[in-house]
Amino acid sequence: MVQVQLSTPADPEDGLAAVVALRRFTERLEAAEVERAMRRGWSWPEVAEALGVTRQAVHKKHAKRLIARGVELRRRDH
Repeated sequence: MVQVQLSTPADPEDGLAAVVALRRFTERLEAAEVERAMRRGWSWPEVAEALGVTRQAVHKKHAKRLIARGVELRRRDH
């Protein structure tokens, strides 16, 4: 695990702005990596496990966007 040393900005406004920027960055990074995994044939359960969430949560968050981008999504085998 990577350890990060944090320094606290003098002004809470700067610290909170940094939190917002990081959230936006992580959302974009997650979207890009989920798309990359799905394009490489990963299943929803595999992506969910890697992210530490449920299959339903990752599907709800990303499926519509992936379909719009033309990503072929794997279906569960019954």
